[in-house]
Amino acid sequence: MAPWQPLTQPEQLVDIVQESHEHPVLVFKHSTTCSISAAAKGKIERQWDSAGLDGTPIYYLDLLRYRPISNEIAQKFGVEHQSPQLLLIQNGECSYDASHMGIRLSDVQQLVK
Repeated sequence: MAPWQPLTQPEQLVDIVQESHEHPVLVFKHSTTCSISAAAKGKIERQWDSAGLDGTPIYYLDLLRYRPISNEIAQKFGVEHQSPQLLLIQNGECSYDASHMGIRLSDVQQLVK
């Protein structure tokens, strides 16, 4: 199971950027009313233990409750808003983003080695 960390405050984005200079950080943007988003979240949870991403924090953003944070993420990292969406933040920048069924932890794994 993925070690989800809730992303609920805009100030956390500053921490995520700082943290990403020490190690990669993942952000998963999830719509709780979308079946595709639920499927993507389930896929991440099923693949997490075998993905070799132990020690990589993964933040969970509930898009319906915290849409302004999602908008700030899009602006800060220069990525178009999607839902669901997985972002890999490294050295203060988004080095990978995927959405919908294109989200694959195997792709992320290759980038964080």
